[in-house]
Formats: sequence, structure tokens, C-alpha cells
Amino acid sequence: MTYCGEVTVGGPADVHELKDLMITKVAVGPMNNNAYLLRCRATDEQLLIDAANDAHTLLGTIGDDGIASVVTTHRHGDHWQALAEVVAATGARTYAGRYDAEGIPVPTDVAVDDGDTIRVGQVELTARHLVGHTPGSIVLVYDDPHGHPHVFTGDCLFPGGVGNTHKDPEAFASLLHDVETKVFDALADETWVYPGHGNDTTLGAERPHLPGWRARGW
Repeated sequence: MTYCGEVTVGGPADVHELKDLMITKVAVGPMNNNAYLLRCRATDEQLLIDAANDAHTLLGTIGDDGIASVVTTHRHGDHWQALAEVVAATGARTYAGRYDAEGIPVPTDVAVDDGDTIRVGQVELTARHLVGHTPGSIVLVYDDPHGHPHVFTGDCLFPGGVGNTHKDPEAFASLLHDVETKVFDALADETWVYPGHGNDTTLGAERPHLPGWRARGW
């Protein structure tokens, strides 16, 4: 089946099969949050991005192999409602951006800084710290050696714009700057974008709209 990234709460997961990595996307909770289960194909080690809600669904997606780690992209509550239950059930190591860790009620085992590497089996993800949606939001970049990059953006980048900065012009300017310099300037148009809510996109689809986002201020 061809991956499209369109999932609904209560519906089936969608699986993006890459040569070295399997990415399973599932929607959970009343805010239609996306959670992403990454599985290294060489070792079968798994990592979960955002234990957002509905621990039962997430644990069912994880399966009997468990997870080694769970990364929380940022401190907002809709992205960690199931974190305590998932960690209790799996013993997973927890990761979060250094400047958001204090806002997450489950202790963070590893505070993540810009440029840090997070591994899932033999696969490496690079964390980039983006300021504006929250003080410590992180996105994760997988630079696939067999194809184009993939980036898990949490609530920093969506189809149609950057994340909510609550009409704060300084926060918006900061987030847009970081998204431009650390994501758009660093990665090719073919880069696949996996956001914290809703459908996927690519950097190429969004890049022409950057001036418009700057002009409108959100």
C-alpha cells in the first residue's frame, strides 16, 4: 500500500516503509494528535514520537516488542497525555527539549539540545531546537541515506504555516526564523514533513508560501 499520511482518530494507522526505517502514523485524542512509531528495520528497536493520548491505542501499535525510547516534541499537554502510562508499561527512556522538560509532568531522562543525535537502533535522528511555539520545541530530522530527508515537526510546521504563536509578534518572528534557517534552508524540497496534527506535506509544497506567512504574521 502507498503511504499517504492521512489518518483519523479511531481509524487504522498508516505505515511509511523506508529501506532502513518503518514509520507508523496514528491519530489519537480529542485534538487529533499524531503519534509516530519508528522502527529500525535492522534491529527492530522502536521509538515513539509524542505519546499524545489514548495509551491503549499507542501500546497496541507498539506491540509486544516494546519501545526503547519516547520523544516528546514540546510541553503542550495534548502531546503527553499518555506519556506516563506508556512509560510505565514499556520502561522507555524519555527525551524532550531542554527548555520544555520542566513543563512535562513525566521526568525527562535526556534533555535534548540543538544538533543532538537520538538513535533508534542503527538509525540516527538529528534534533533541531525551534523557539516560538514553545521555548523548547524540537523537531527530528531523519536524513535517509537511500532517499530524501524526513522531518517530524511537532507543532512547529504544518501544511499552510508555522505553529500557533498566539498573536505574539516576537514569538512568530522567532519561530519563522528558526523554521526557515534550520528546516527550509537545510533540507531539500523533497523532504517529507510529519506534523503533530493533520496531514503530511513536503517542504517543496510549503516553501513558495514563506513570504506570505511572513506578511500575514502567523
